[in-house]
Amino acid sequence: MPARTTDSTPGRPDDRPPSPDPDTATATDGHGSAGTGRAEPAGGAADGTRGAEAGSTTEPCAHTSSSTDGSDTSDTSDSRDRRDGGDGDGETSEGVDPGRRVAVLRRAADRGRRWRAAHVAGCAALLAVALTGGAVAFGGSGGEGGGAAAVSAAGALSPGDLARGDLDAGIASLQRHLRAQPRDFGSWATLGVAYVEQARTKGDPSRYPQAERALRRSLALRPGNDQALAGWAALAAARHDFPGALAHADRALKQNPYNERALCTRIDALVELGRYDDAAEAAGTADERRPGVPVFTRYAYVHELRGDVRTAREVLQRALDAASAPADVAYVATALGQLAWSQGDYESALGHYARALAADDEYLPALEGRARAQAGRGDRAAAVRGLEQVVARSPLPGPLVALGELYEDRGADGDRARAGDQYALVDAWTSLARAGGVNADLDAALAAADHGDRETALRAARAEWDRRRSVHTADALAWALHVNGRDEEALPYARRATATGYRNAAFLYHRGIIERATGNERAARAQLQAALDLNPGFSPLGAREARTALDDLEGNR
Repeated sequence: MPARTTDSTPGRPDDRPPSPDPDTATATDGHGSAGTGRAEPAGGAADGTRGAEAGSTTEPCAHTSSSTDGSDTSDTSDSRDRRDGGDGDGETSEGVDPGRRVAVLRRAADRGRRWRAAHVAGCAALLAVALTGGAVAFGGSGGEGGGAAAVSAAGALSPGDLARGDLDAGIASLQRHLRAQPRDFGSWATLGVAYVEQARTKGDPSRYPQAERALRRSLALRPGNDQALAGWAALAAARHDFPGALAHADRALKQNPYNERALCTRIDALVELGRYDDAAEAAGTADERRPGVPVFTRYAYVHELRGDVRTAREVLQRALDAASAPADVAYVATALGQLAWSQGDYESALGHYARALAADDEYLPALEGRARAQAGRGDRAAAVRGLEQVVARSPLPGPLVALGELYEDRGADGDRARAGDQYALVDAWTSLARAGGVNADLDAALAAADHGDRETALRAARAEWDRRRSVHTADALAWALHVNGRDEEALPYARRATATGYRNAAFLYHRGIIERATGNERAARAQLQAALDLNPGFSPLGAREARTALDDLEGNR
């Protein structure tokens, strides 16, 4: 499944210190509640972070707020930028979102070769159109045009409002407001964050340059304002620039220690950099300052990365019990579904996804998660239908690869070609993401190792390892080395990927195959069996290979 920590969660309408309302601000654990004291981060080494399962993507800072399919009406002319209150340059800056220790226990298609080529080209063209439509900070090529009626300052939306409602409608409202009030630095910052959300939820990297322009405008109007700095942090995280995200978040927090987005992005950046002890501390700080769903879910993930699944589940359940807004319910229920799926509990996962979709029937992470759980349970037809629905709306590497593997596993007439189309679209997405300033090396390495060019996979994995040394990059580099026949070199990375206690079936499978290739048959059997015991449906093709390898090893005993 895609990474959970780098995605945004619904936020507060403002970033002032929370009022001490025991009925709304806490989810106690102590006596009278389910717990016995403030939750402490698990100790031990933390040398990595969370990303995608095999064939998935770590699409930032990747949990999401609800998404829609509408489109932003943008216009790219410089004259329009100037007319709307600036030239779009202004001061450059940086922003991020993270946190520290959360005491949540206390608070709460295809036939012929030519036709296939045309089909892939057509899909790629549609993808390009979808990802490049409207390439500016703001504007409108239709509808109300430049003569939109003035909107009062009260009509400007906060990040929290955007997260809890129709994102596209919120962006349109912000655009109208900024035509009337072009010097509203706060709304420019909110618009920038909204574009980041739109890019993630729609798989549309072209929105990132738009976000950058809006955030620059905010900083030109009010240098150093914490809203824009936190937005820069979120943008950097979305582009997988985690050192930049951390720096921007720290700048925002110097201006406003209670900025929730900056607190959360700071946690995300530390996790993605593999600094798990620091991430746990950041989650604690965030919980003290801004307790709520965004912090609780990150706290749970830090525990999961250290193998403490029980605490992660308890924290998420308390967060779900306290959630009321549909966006919060969908987000937390999906996180619980992802956790259950990763442990092979497909029935529980499906129950959580059902609750998420009852809150928001178009919530893409829940739709994707439900399809993966259906595949794990053996309902391949439903899984294929579900993933086809997801990739039609958001053609990201994770669901594209998952759908391709389901086609290959099914093996019906034309399925191999259909699978090839999905893998080709991963390449198209990667190119477009890079054009939007996204570091896509981890996505490229994961997909190419199994379904593309092996040398490309190794180059991408090495490049990502040089930037951040997390459990996910260690696993990606180990697997890329393996598929290139360099198993002795791969083994230390495979062992490092499993060293924190994080229980990931794909990591265990990769390590088992590499242990076998290096002659360590006993270790290979242990790792492969652990992978299949943990999550027997972690990957249609990977699980099948794990079973085959394990059978061969048992036969050789």
